[in-house]
Amino acid sequence: MPDAPDPRDDALLIAELWRSYKDQGSAEARDRLILHYSPLVKFVASRVAAGLPQSIDSQDLAQYGVFGLIDAIDKFEPERGFKFETYAISRIKGAIIDELRSIDWVPRSVRAKARAIERAYSRLENELKRTPTDPEVAAELGVDEDELARTLSQISFVGIVALDDLVSSERGTTTVGDTVADRLHDPVTAFEVDEMKHVLADAINRMPDRERLVLTLYYYEGLTLAEIGEVLGVTESRVCQIHTKAILQLRARLVEPASP
Repeated sequence: MPDAPDPRDDALLIAELWRSYKDQGSAEARDRLILHYSPLVKFVASRVAAGLPQSIDSQDLAQYGVFGLIDAIDKFEPERGFKFETYAISRIKGAIIDELRSIDWVPRSVRAKARAIERAYSRLENELKRTPTDPEVAAELGVDEDELARTLSQISFVGIVALDDLVSSERGTTTVGDTVADRLHDPVTAFEVDEMKHVLADAINRMPDRERLVLTLYYYEGLTLAEIGEVLGVTESRVCQIHTKAILQLRARLVEPASP
């Protein structure tokens, strides 16, 4: 029976491909890197597609994501010692989301509901000095808790809230995805991203336990919404609601609310 392939041999081969492409500009090495990392595109596209209407073709998302993978390979700097997969996932997801935004497929009414909930969280947190409860948010919006839950489900379904949305700091804007995948090229950028990491970590740590756990499992541990549901003992749709609520809370803290 033949021996199983040694993972170390594969790692050495990939390292050699990176050297060949970055040092010599080998087009063949670049193509082989794209092929090797192409499963990342399918992985990211499937995660993005999970929250989108069925009218959005997952194959189209994968095509958008390929451009992000190619961009990641072209701009990645192996000598910095960062993990390529983490860097690439952010670029792939960004390419997919950019394309979705460019075709403006989300109904304005849904965007308006998301902004209204975000503003409600911001007003209540400023007033109460703590995370508001669902009944308090519902009362602020003038709806009952069931209507709030249905609205969160609708927002989750069209997938317009994610950690790749823009967030602001005193020094400018970045994306939360940038704080997960390092793309640092100078000391000023390094300081700004490090500052945002601390702001984001503080905002997440001040969230209720369940919302904080969902964000951690989804964005940092790579679990699917269904898998998180199994961990929490709730349905996947309930996890979608918790995820949406958590992101709207974060945006209320990190992004200056739009004017009514």
